[in-house]
Amino acid sequence: MKVPGLVLPLLLAILAGKGPSLFASPLRVGIFLDIDSLPLLAARDEGFFTREGVAVELVVFQNPQERDAALQAGRLDGAVSDLLAASFFAAGGFDYKITSLTDGRYGIVGSPFSENRGLAGLRGKRVALSTNTIIQYTVDTLFAEAGIPISYEPVSVPRMPLRLELVLSGQVEAAGLPDPLLSAAVSRGAPLLAVIDTSNASPIDPGVILFSKRILDSRLEDVRRFYRAFYRAGRSINANQEAYRDYLVEKVNFPRELKDSYRFISYRRPSLPDPSQLEKVFAWLRERRLLAVNLRPEDLLDSRPVDGLGIE
Repeated sequence: MKVPGLVLPLLLAILAGKGPSLFASPLRVGIFLDIDSLPLLAARDEGFFTREGVAVELVVFQNPQERDAALQAGRLDGAVSDLLAASFFAAGGFDYKITSLTDGRYGIVGSPFSENRGLAGLRGKRVALSTNTIIQYTVDTLFAEAGIPISYEPVSVPRMPLRLELVLSGQVEAAGLPDPLLSAAVSRGAPLLAVIDTSNASPIDPGVILFSKRILDSRLEDVRRFYRAFYRAGRSINANQEAYRDYLVEKVNFPRELKDSYRFISYRRPSLPDPSQLEKVFAWLRERRLLAVNLRPEDLLDSRPVDGLGIE
């Protein structure tokens, strides 16, 4: 008898003692269709979650505002998020914990119509970004790492596709963008002025995964299973990058013209951000009077899921 689809992995999971969790309510995890979430999409579509014996529902959002509203309303158990959003949640009394980093690429591109090819040339220039978000924090960090005073004029453009078009048309001198829009801008002639790539030595790791403390306390083993699947999917992508190029276009809305030239990042073993990164985020927020309470890194971090993975 032929065993269809994911039935065989399900049976194997049950026989291995991983099955009962599959009959619990699924972990609802918010994601964007981006590089940070690629291992989660692969874990769902290729059966990694099923083989680990955990039911997971990935809920796709179009923007951080919708995702954060769902988290605040308790409609999600976890989400792909960022260091700033996690800090805002903690300051607001929402009990979500950072349980790991994610991997991605973020940077600043210039206008194709500008002769400027460096951050120093952006003094007094208009830079499109989303203000008071991880994108502005990333832009400011790149200036600081280069030893250049932060003296650009921020232009608030929350919608990233519009931000891309503004810089490509020369209506702003530069823009802060994550992948895949960062790579799309470069492919269309925008000079890459600075980049953070978590595959390499990076001054910050902007992306994180959050889970509610309630879920961590009541379903910790499910979250560990989630992370084992996440890690194994990331390793599969690392080992077979060429096999995922069509998948990028089909599942992550990657521009088709980037399919063959895109340089994949390397997905790491799940781990927590260094506490010093959170200290820097808190300082940046306080400087802008966006953080009215005293936070400590330990208020946001929970290592239990990634400490107990049982894999190398």
